[in-house]
Amino acid sequence: MATLHMINKSPFERTAFVSCIRHLSEGDTVLMIEDAVIGARKGSAAATMLEDVMKSGKVYALAADLSARGIAPEQIVQGTQIVDYGGFVDLVTQHERTVSWL
Repeated sequence: MATLHMINKSPFERTAFVSCIRHLSEGDTVLMIEDAVIGARKGSAAATMLEDVMKSGKVYALAADLSARGIAPEQIVQGTQIVDYGGFVDLVTQHERTVSWL
Protein backbone atom coordinates (compact mmCIF):
# COMPACT_ATOMS: atom_id res chain seq x y z
CA MET A 1 0.00 0.00 0.00
CA ALA A 2 1.14 3.55 -0.70
CA THR A 3 2.69 5.80 1.93
CA LEU A 4 1.51 9.25 3.01
CA HIS A 5 4.44 11.68 3.25
CA MET A 6 3.72 14.81 5.31
CA ILE A 7 6.00 17.80 4.86
CA ASN A 8 5.80 20.84 7.14
CA LYS A 9 8.93 22.87 6.27
CA SER A 10 9.36 25.38 3.46
CA PRO A 11 11.34 23.96 0.53
CA PHE A 12 13.28 27.23 0.51
CA GLU A 13 14.53 26.99 4.10
CA ARG A 14 15.15 23.30 4.77
CA THR A 15 16.04 20.15 2.84
CA ALA A 16 13.10 18.04 4.10
CA PHE A 17 10.99 18.87 1.04
CA VAL A 18 13.63 17.72 -1.46
CA SER A 19 14.53 14.69 0.66
CA CYS A 20 10.90 13.64 0.75
CA ILE A 21 10.49 13.94 -3.02
CA ARG A 22 13.63 11.85 -3.58
CA HIS A 23 12.30 9.03 -1.37
CA LEU A 24 8.85 8.67 -2.91
CA SER A 25 7.73 5.41 -4.44
CA GLU A 26 5.18 5.10 -7.20
CA GLY A 27 1.68 5.68 -5.86
CA ASP A 28 2.80 7.56 -2.73
CA THR A 29 0.96 10.67 -1.57
CA VAL A 30 2.46 14.00 -0.47
CA LEU A 31 0.60 16.23 1.99
CA MET A 32 2.01 19.73 2.48
CA ILE A 33 1.16 21.41 5.76
CA GLU A 34 2.37 24.52 7.59
CA ASP A 35 5.22 26.29 5.69
CA ALA A 36 5.56 23.46 3.16
CA VAL A 37 2.48 24.80 1.32
CA ILE A 38 4.71 27.59 0.00
CA GLY A 39 6.24 24.98 -2.30
CA ALA A 40 2.88 24.56 -4.05
CA ARG A 41 3.02 28.03 -5.62
CA LYS A 42 3.10 28.02 -9.40
CA GLY A 43 6.43 28.83 -11.03
CA SER A 44 8.74 27.86 -8.17
CA ALA A 45 11.49 25.25 -8.30
CA ALA A 46 9.46 23.19 -5.83
CA ALA A 47 6.44 23.39 -8.14
CA THR A 48 8.39 21.61 -10.85
CA MET A 49 9.18 18.80 -8.43
CA LEU A 50 5.51 18.50 -7.49
CA GLU A 51 4.48 18.25 -11.13
CA ASP A 52 6.87 15.29 -11.45
CA VAL A 53 5.39 13.68 -8.32
CA MET A 54 1.90 13.94 -9.81
CA LYS A 55 2.93 11.67 -12.68
CA SER A 56 2.85 8.68 -10.33
CA GLY A 57 1.29 9.92 -7.09
CA LYS A 58 -0.96 12.53 -5.51
CA VAL A 59 -0.20 15.90 -3.95
CA TYR A 60 -2.34 17.65 -1.34
CA ALA A 61 -2.10 20.96 0.52
CA LEU A 62 -3.90 21.89 3.73
CA ALA A 63 -6.43 24.67 3.07
CA ALA A 64 -5.96 26.42 6.42
CA ASP A 65 -2.20 26.67 5.90
CA LEU A 66 -2.59 28.02 2.36
CA SER A 67 -5.01 30.64 3.67
CA ALA A 68 -2.78 31.56 6.61
CA ARG A 69 0.04 32.29 4.16
CA GLY A 70 -2.11 34.28 1.76
CA ILE A 71 -1.95 31.68 -1.01
CA ALA A 72 -5.13 31.46 -3.08
CA PRO A 73 -6.17 28.18 -4.75
CA GLU A 74 -5.53 29.63 -8.22
CA GLN A 75 -1.91 30.33 -7.24
CA ILE A 76 -0.95 26.70 -6.65
CA VAL A 77 0.31 24.05 -9.05
CA GLN A 78 -2.49 22.57 -11.10
CA GLY A 79 -3.36 19.10 -9.85
CA THR A 80 -2.61 19.87 -6.21
CA GLN A 81 -5.67 18.92 -4.23
CA ILE A 82 -6.71 21.12 -1.33
CA VAL A 83 -7.97 19.42 1.84
CA ASP A 84 -9.47 20.65 5.07
CA TYR A 85 -8.72 19.10 8.47
CA GLY A 86 -11.25 16.33 7.87
CA GLY A 87 -9.50 15.52 4.59
CA PHE A 88 -6.19 15.47 6.45
CA VAL A 89 -7.56 12.83 8.83
CA ASP A 90 -8.99 10.86 5.90
CA LEU A 91 -5.58 10.78 4.21
CA VAL A 92 -3.92 9.47 7.35
CA THR A 93 -6.50 6.72 7.79
CA GLN A 94 -6.42 5.74 4.10
CA HIS A 95 -2.69 5.04 4.12
CA GLU A 96 -1.06 2.09 5.78
CA ARG A 97 2.04 4.12 6.60
CA THR A 98 2.66 7.81 7.33
CA VAL A 99 6.08 9.47 7.26
CA SER A 100 6.61 12.99 8.64
CA TRP A 101 9.44 15.01 7.11
CA LEU A 102 10.68 17.56 9.64
